[in-house]
Amino acid sequence: MAFPTTYADTELAAVNQILEAVGQSPVTELDATNPEVAIAWDTLTAMSRECQAEGWSFNTERYYPIQPDSSGNVVIANNILQIGLSRSLTYSGIEVIRRDGRLYDKTNHTYNFSSYGTLECDVVWMFDFKDLPIPFQDYIIARASSMMSLKVTGEQTQYQLLQQREGLHRSIIMEYECNQGDYNMFGFQNGNEFYSSYQPFHTLRR
Repeated sequence: MAFPTTYADTELAAVNQILEAVGQSPVTELDATNPEVAIAWDTLTAMSRECQAEGWSFNTERYYPIQPDSSGNVVIANNILQIGLSRSLTYSGIEVIRRDGRLYDKTNHTYNFSSYGTLECDVVWMFDFKDLPIPFQDYIIARASSMMSLKVTGEQTQYQLLQQREGLHRSIIMEYECNQGDYNMFGFQNGNEFYSSYQPFHTLRR
């Protein structure tokens, strides 16, 4: 049975690169009954999600408007990896987390955000593999290849060589991020030029 995906060409090429990196033969389709293909596909998906969850300039949006539903709940979409309220006096003192698939207000112990109207949130999105910038596709393939080597072959020399390749692609995406993110000398992005001083009580209360 083939994998249900509308981006088979892009993902097939990625899976074949992973298979070839660990000495396996390339395939012509994403077939779930093939154990090596299934492992490579799962690893590619996991590494993509893990990489994107770090939050980069291409998948992070600040002050993204989200409207609570008729019950005041904010249901978190499946393609949201991270979400929080944007920095604003309106939300001063409010701490939110993800709970039960919804946004939860830990300060007021409620799921109801109806009193705030449209919320402004900082969101980290998860995109399909085909929509990622090329440097990130290459990095995720390299990272998945390292993990695939560890899972399937366990050959240390091969694993170390693939890790070196992964490190090279990591440096490439960091350069891409620095160029794309429009950071200033303090590390702030455009539109986020504020200084948050160190507050010891945040550390002590842990």
